[in-house]
Amino acid sequence: MAKMIGADCRQCRREGCKLFLKGERCTSKKCAMERRPVAPGQHGTGRKRVTEYGTQLREKQKVKRAYGILENQFRRYYEEAERMKGITGENMLSLIERRLDNVVYRMGIGSSRSECRQIVNHSQITVNGKTVNIPSYQVKVGDVIAVKDSKKDLDMFKGLKGMKIVMPKWLEFNSDTLEGKVLALPTREDIDLNIKEHLIIELYSR
Repeated sequence: MAKMIGADCRQCRREGCKLFLKGERCTSKKCAMERRPVAPGQHGTGRKRVTEYGTQLREKQKVKRAYGILENQFRRYYEEAERMKGITGENMLSLIERRLDNVVYRMGIGSSRSECRQIVNHSQITVNGKTVNIPSYQVKVGDVIAVKDSKKDLDMFKGLKGMKIVMPKWLEFNSDTLEGKVLALPTREDIDLNIKEHLIIELYSR
């Protein structure tokens, strides 16, 4: 299975904003964006002329890196969103937000999307009582997402019990039972990343 292997902090610096790829480190003084908020490489501090295409490309790369999605899969989300009713850009972000690894992250089960992707890959999450190990699995309204019973005694999950977790209004999660539910489909207002999705649509519409 293909995956991104570049240093996480370099990806944030390249996009010029925090993508929260390293969990708690991103909110501490150790964050690379706090210490050196310039693009990586010897020419990172230089002034560069950014074209319209470059601006659109950077926006697409930002979303791909934030969610840990590679190009072919990202393109499929765009094509599916284009076939749906409504605004293509908002549809695309909603589809990406409904990925199982992202839902696990939003529920606070893991500290980063990459960690949550690993949790799902290791068959530690169930959907409606059945084990699902596909990070790109699309959740639906009413789906019950939970930590597998046989895994609840792991140290990484024990620390969640009793913890108050802030999450978007389209999800709920009980930290005592380690079980959550999808209450509604995510809307554009539920996505907190600074994304200009219309630039991505313009790029793919060329």
